[in-house]
Amino acid sequence: QVQLVESGGGLVQAGGSLRLSCAASGRSFSKYYMAWFRQAPGKERLFVAAISWSAGATWYSDSVKGRFTISRDNAKNTVYLQMNSLKPEDMAVYYCAAPSRARSGSVVTLSAYEYWGQGTQVTVSS
Repeated sequence: QVQLVESGGGLVQAGGSLRLSCAASGRSFSKYYMAWFRQAPGKERLFVAAISWSAGATWYSDSVKGRFTISRDNAKNTVYLQMNSLKPEDMAVYYCAAPSRARSGSVVTLSAYEYWGQGTQVTVSS
């Protein structure tokens, strides 16, 4: 049974930092890209960042570029999201995502991923 388990969310003041982790179990994702999405209350789930299997390529939404950094440790089957200079508009539930197979195409769409974590809440106070 494949599981993605996020951790590291919490309450932080604007300008602060958090580091999210996503630990995968049940299969290895070392040969697949992985991603983070987020969903604010009443809003759609949006792409945040993705990383190639080798970590040689990363992608970011314009809203987090320069502030967030995605990384991974394939030996631990874990992907991370370092979030700096947090803003109130970053407040959301953050989800880790992984595909079920290698595929080409866009990494920013929901349909590119079959496995999702349960989410971790990030709250940013102003």
